Amino acid sequence: MPKEFSYRGHSLVNLTGMSMDEFINLLPSRQRRSLQRGLTPEQRILLEKLREAKEAQKQGKEVSLKTHVRDLIILPEMVGVKIQIHNGKEFVSVEMKAEMIGHYLGEFAITNKPVRHGTPGIGASRSSMYVPLK
Repeated sequence: MPKEFSYRGHSLVNLTGMSMDEFINLLPSRQRRSLQRGLTPEQRILLEKLREAKEAQKQGKEVSLKTHVRDLIILPEMVGVKIQIHNGKEFVSVEMKAEMIGHYLGEFAITNKPVRHGTPGIGASRSSMYVPLK
């Protein structure tokens, strides 16, 4: 039996029914402060597009939004929408899940790749002259 999702003791249905002020009071202090200061114009535009995408999804259309806005906090109304978040080089496709509520969009599009140290290339150093080239 899968475990029912809850955020700070509230189910997803309760969270979507809450007013913005009630939801903000459930968040940790950093996210609460960010939302209390208001949304930037870019964040507002993204939220409007998200609402349109939700409506289109109800009609059976597959919608994916692209955005550079990485500092928007994931709200309950975003759950279920696919968003492509820019990581500085490309857009990373992320499906919004209930467990992501309260996190920032940028947390799900990593901006750096793990370093993979391999063999040195040609001309790297004097010692690499003796590394066989396959």
